[in-house]
Amino acid sequence: MLKFCSLFSGSSGNCLFINSNHTKILVDAGVSCKKVCEGLETVGASITDIDAILVTHEHSDHVQSIGTISQKYDIPVYANFETWNAMEKQRNKINPNNLHTFENDKDFDLKDLTIHPFSTPHDAANPCGFNIHNGSKRLSIATDLGHMNNDLIAELYHSSFVFLESNYDPEILKVSKYPFPLKQRISGPHGHLSNSTAGKTIANLLLKKDLKEVMLRPFKQRK
Repeated sequence: MLKFCSLFSGSSGNCLFINSNHTKILVDAGVSCKKVCEGLETVGASITDIDAILVTHEHSDHVQSIGTISQKYDIPVYANFETWNAMEKQRNKINPNNLHTFENDKDFDLKDLTIHPFSTPHDAANPCGFNIHNGSKRLSIATDLGHMNNDLIAELYHSSFVFLESNYDPEILKVSKYPFPLKQRISGPHGHLSNSTAGKTIANLLLKKDLKEVMLRPFKQRK
C-alpha cells in the first residue's frame, strides 16, 4: 500500500502526506504547526504518527513550521546539506539527533519506504523532488520546476502516480498585475512550470504506460 494526500498546496504553503503499511511521512511543512495537525486529522492521521519529514527546499512556503513540529513532536527531518545550510532558523530548533542529511540521486530507506531524491531546477540552494518506493509501488513528487528536461522526465518514468507542478498560463501571466521582475522569476528557467509544459510532460509520460494518475499542484496567490 502506498497512499498520497496533498494537505496544503500553493504559494500560501505546502505539505504532503504519504503513508504505507508501516510508515507515515510528510514532505515539507510550509504552513503553521496547528494547520499541519488539523490537516492530518481530516485524513484520519495524527502528527504523533509521523515517522519523518522530507524537505524539498528551503523557501518559507515549504519549511515554515518544520523546526517547531520536529521540536514539539520529536520527529526526524531529512534534507540535503545545502538546504540545511539555507534554513538555519529551522535547523537551530531541531534536536541534533533528528537532523538527517541525504544526497540528491542517492537512495535512502525509511522503514518500508525507499526514497530517491532527484535534483530540480528552481531558485533555491539545492532543490529536489522525490521518488518514493514501496515494493512495486512508486510515486513521484515534482514541484517548483523552472523547466522540464530529459533528466526530469527519466525520473518520473515508471511511476504510477505523479504530483506535478502546473503553475501558470503564460498569456495570463504577461497581462497580470505582477511586477515585471516577478513575472520574469515565475517564467524563468529556475522559476515555475507553466500549464502547457505540465500538459506536454503528462502526455510524454503516458507513452510509457506506467502512469495511472496525476495530481497537479496549482498556484495559489497569498491574500
